[in-house]
Amino acid sequence: MMNSLSGRFLILTTIFVMLAEVLIFVPSIARFREEYLQNRLERAQIASLALLADDMIDGDLEQELLENAGVFNVVLRRDEVRQLMLASPMPQPIDATFDLRDGTAPVLIRDALMRILEPENEVIRVIGAPTREAGLLIEVTMETGPLRMAMIDYGIRILVLSAVISIVTAGLLFIAVRAILVKPIRGVVGHMQRYAAAPEDARRIITPNAGVTELREAEEALRSLQTELISALRQKDRLAQLGSAVSKISHDLRNILTSAQLFTDRIEASEDPLVRRMAPKLVNSMTRAVHLCESTLAFGKAEEPSPTLMIFTLDDIVADVLDSERLAVGDHDLSLSENIPPLFSLRADPEQLFRVVSNLVRNARQAIIATGKPGEINVSAYEDADNWWIEIADTGPGLPPKAQEHLFQPFQGGVAKGGTGLGLAIAQELVRGHGGALELDRTGPKGTVFSIRLPKGEDI
Repeated sequence: MMNSLSGRFLILTTIFVMLAEVLIFVPSIARFREEYLQNRLERAQIASLALLADDMIDGDLEQELLENAGVFNVVLRRDEVRQLMLASPMPQPIDATFDLRDGTAPVLIRDALMRILEPENEVIRVIGAPTREAGLLIEVTMETGPLRMAMIDYGIRILVLSAVISIVTAGLLFIAVRAILVKPIRGVVGHMQRYAAAPEDARRIITPNAGVTELREAEEALRSLQTELISALRQKDRLAQLGSAVSKISHDLRNILTSAQLFTDRIEASEDPLVRRMAPKLVNSMTRAVHLCESTLAFGKAEEPSPTLMIFTLDDIVADVLDSERLAVGDHDLSLSENIPPLFSLRADPEQLFRVVSNLVRNARQAIIATGKPGEINVSAYEDADNWWIEIADTGPGLPPKAQEHLFQPFQGGVAKGGTGLGLAIAQELVRGHGGALELDRTGPKGTVFSIRLPKGEDI
């Protein structure tokens, strides 16, 4: 129980209430000492007034008056004359003098604490102002033993009362905390446990009903999280089914494309110059399609293919990409250009880099054609001491905010109508496989720029 929220709250409440009572106890005990001394002065004043009324008081009556007042002697000053009104033998000399007329709170607290801590019975002189202006001052001598015992008795009663108040207060707060906080928190935990047992069941989503603002906010956040998780799990199931279907399709498509490769070998023997010029590009396209199917099958087996690194010139890859995209441009006013330094070489997997550049150029081409306005796409490259850089810039309309938010997430970052958003996700994964990075440099109404960074280091 002590490790629970309510148990610890009970302990802390008791400690804090006791601490508050201790802070009250110190000035209270000082006030009690002052009132005790003031009471002795008042009794002594009454005894002295009795003597003034009758000068013929015998010794026994005088001793009785002093014992009733709890003092050894009484000095009263009236009309500037200091008179010893009552007197009896003192057991020892006076140890200290206390003037109650000018005692400040710190002084009274200090004197009270010193009296409690001093066990010896001493004789002290106490000076004060007479009540009802019955003189200029009154002075008595008394023992400190009875005063200290009275202070201790008062302190014990205060501490007992403080303990009772602390326990009652802590108990009430304990009950209140359990009803207001602990019970709703346990309800939230119970919802989480039931939801964890069957996260696909939408009926187990929590319904916020807490009266405490913070707990209600926690319940609403939990409901939002559970709703998103259910959607994610459903999407995961659909992706798993889609992946299984794609693997089957890729297997059959690979066989079909392999057969098509055999036919393209014969096309290369044609005498038509245009056919002979286009045949190698067709062969390359078939080869890439077969390789893509094989990669898809490998991905379905959770066997990510590592890039096969080699040194090659970039302009050949970029030229193939732009040639393929020019066929798709058709009659649209869209220019495709490159700014690649002559013999610009880099170290990468040429097939994977072709797919990365092709995905980026294709996305740019589709975005510009969708606007129906003229545009331009440019592929450039440069290098520094540590990296090779490839930039794909276009003059398209820019990426919408939603696409920027889910830029590299499959099935969420699509821009074109009917798009899946797989292109950028695949491109980013391939670049990461090289130890590099694919980043969106800028986007807006004037166009978009993506940059590919490939490190020159040997390690990936």
